[in-house]
Amino acid sequence: MKMLNNSLMLLPLLALAFAAVSSLQYSRHDFPPDFVFGSGTSAFQVEGAANEDGRTPSIWDVLAHAGHSGVVAGDVACDQYHKYKEDVKLMADIGLEAYRFSISWSRLLPSGREPVNPKGLQYYNNLIDELISHGIQPHVTLHHFDLPQTLEDEYGGWLSQESVRDFTAYADTCFKEFGDRVLHWTTINEANVFALGGYDQGVSPPARCSPPFGSNCSHGNSSIEPYIVVHNLLLAHASATNLYKKQYKYKQHGSVGISVYAYGTVPLTDSVEDKQATARVNDFYIGWILHPLVFGDYPETMRTNVGSRLPVFTKEESEQVKGAFDFVGVINYLAVYVKDNSSSLKPNPQDLITDTAAELTVIYGSLWFLQFAVAVFGNTSLENEVLYHANAPWSLQQILLHIKESYENPPVTSHNSSLEDTTRIEYLSSYIEAVLHSLRKGSNVKGYFQWSLMDVFEIFGGFEKSYGLYYVDFKDPYLKRIPKLSAH
Repeated sequence: MKMLNNSLMLLPLLALAFAAVSSLQYSRHDFPPDFVFGSGTSAFQVEGAANEDGRTPSIWDVLAHAGHSGVVAGDVACDQYHKYKEDVKLMADIGLEAYRFSISWSRLLPSGREPVNPKGLQYYNNLIDELISHGIQPHVTLHHFDLPQTLEDEYGGWLSQESVRDFTAYADTCFKEFGDRVLHWTTINEANVFALGGYDQGVSPPARCSPPFGSNCSHGNSSIEPYIVVHNLLLAHASATNLYKKQYKYKQHGSVGISVYAYGTVPLTDSVEDKQATARVNDFYIGWILHPLVFGDYPETMRTNVGSRLPVFTKEESEQVKGAFDFVGVINYLAVYVKDNSSSLKPNPQDLITDTAAELTVIYGSLWFLQFAVAVFGNTSLENEVLYHANAPWSLQQILLHIKESYENPPVTSHNSSLEDTTRIEYLSSYIEAVLHSLRKGSNVKGYFQWSLMDVFEIFGGFEKSYGLYYVDFKDPYLKRIPKLSAH
């Protein structure tokens, strides 16, 4: 994987430059006609109706009911299952061009496999039709941290290659039932975060980890399971993508991608060691997913540091994975300083955090996302409390340009979030401007999706965190939605 070029090493100066040009004006007409602006949610966080009409529990249901988020799970959430028409009208009211939502695998296929649940099928058909009738593009995610619990119980879920078969069949059902109207498919949401949070740190579904990593570990192996899971996720993604290309693309004309979480990264010092550590961080968090998809194998730095714990693609698997995507979804919350920590490469025990051999210090981002980073990515510290809510639009621009230069400039959709609505308007404005700058520098970015459309059930903190363009009054029996300033 290529090192970041020198211009990207001067990112603090870029931040000042953005501040200097913040008064610049831009409009929708500055973006290409096919560029799309949207917002997003996920099934478990917004739908509710968790026990209605044949839906069975997912691994997220089980974790939430175990008290992980400190609330009574997402059984009702925003009740979009019953209020989807109202919500689509809210999207239309603010001129949303696209809506990124996920399908609940266990609502559509309660056993994890066919037969299809007719009520689940009807709901997603109704939602998709309602979006299209209001001129809003449906962008569908197939897996957003919510594998059916029945498959977790049967064979260990994503730890088994049986998951590849079942995910492919599930994707096939979705392509067949909805592909005549859905043109944009994301297979796996934040594949790297799902593996790290769920199988290394034990803070997200299915909450597996092992000492001394994570917390309250009762089962799991942090040293090897994240690597196994991502390997199976990549094989499942490739299998579903190649199925779409062979059986559906010629008649449906859609596209299939995967989403990855990415930090904006800056070497803490100008030393060779910190620059190499920064490249390693990009390899371990971005390259872990994208390198196999572009080049057919994991980055060499991962092969060196992880050794035999990193799964190996067979020649056939490498050929199946390489090129198996039409676009990449990039999700960005934080910018970090990177310091070399080669001393972490000790014989035993190891996990992905120590394998990276780097220390990360948050320099821009919200307090809650700092907590998120600590929970999921481990040894992450805070540089300056004053910067909790500081904008870092250069962070997203850096990631987009890095992907352009290192991974053959694939089409990209970008996603990010903020904390308080008093700063969200400035935040969104500066990030959209950063995307515009990236476009003008040749990045093949195709869309920008804000998280989230409305206040939803969050994986950390339940209903206490508020990221929506619409405020949801969870104390109101009708869950009234109220637009914030940022919605306008």
